Amino acid sequence: MEDEEASDPKALLEAQTKAKCVRQWYLYKDCVKRIADDETGHKHCTGQYFDYWKCVDKHVAEKLFDKLK
Repeated sequence: MEDEEASDPKALLEAQTKAKCVRQWYLYKDCVKRIADDETGHKHCTGQYFDYWKCVDKHVAEKLFDKLK
């Protein structure tokens, strides 16, 4: 039996499902543009960033556990 490199099904599914979360991605990018000139460092886009990844994780979870069985 040859040593094959194991692939991560989660990474593959994330790449496939990011298109379903385009709206959240653009909201995040718009926020980044809005705060680009903030010199105080108090403004951030953490909420939008986590909203994007929450969407991606939601769509990945629907398919991931079937592949792990």
